[in-house]
Amino acid sequence: MDYCSLGSNQLSVSKLCLGTMTFGAQTDRNESKRIVSSAKDHGVNFIDTADVYVQGESERIVGELIKSSRDWWVLATKAGQKLAELPNQGGLSRKWLTKSVDESLVRLDTDYIDIFYLHRDYEPTSLIEAVTTMGDMIRLGKIRHFGISNFRGWRIAEVLMLCKEFSVPSPGSWPT
Repeated sequence: MDYCSLGSNQLSVSKLCLGTMTFGAQTDRNESKRIVSSAKDHGVNFIDTADVYVQGESERIVGELIKSSRDWWVLATKAGQKLAELPNQGGLSRKWLTKSVDESLVRLDTDYIDIFYLHRDYEPTSLIEAVTTMGDMIRLGKIRHFGISNFRGWRIAEVLMLCKEFSVPSPGSWPT
């Protein structure tokens, strides 16, 4: 397996990332276990999930399957998608992101998340709250790095500017 440094943070990840969106839905626990084991056997060390995937079941399965080899894995998860049509059940507010990180840590049964992605942008929401919350989560040791996904170019530029302004480490990766 080939590895690369992700962004400027020197996090070494396999060039292949195991996506787990179907774990707990189309892919049952036994098949998920076989897939994770095979990926590891082939040198994959990067695994990705999200709070919204099968209403958190994907995170629970991933946490269970990587627990015994947690140090091997670079674990990424995401939050920000609407989980319900209720107030404060999605988006990039401090309240929601803090709750999302804490709940993901429980579902994943881990002490830290290597990469926590803001799953999507909510224009015209101010990004100050999201960026400073990510900085706080990094300082608390709950996440090691943060990333952004599904953002327009000008909003990525705004995130980078805010990271500099508020002394928050810049996102290390931008999946498409």
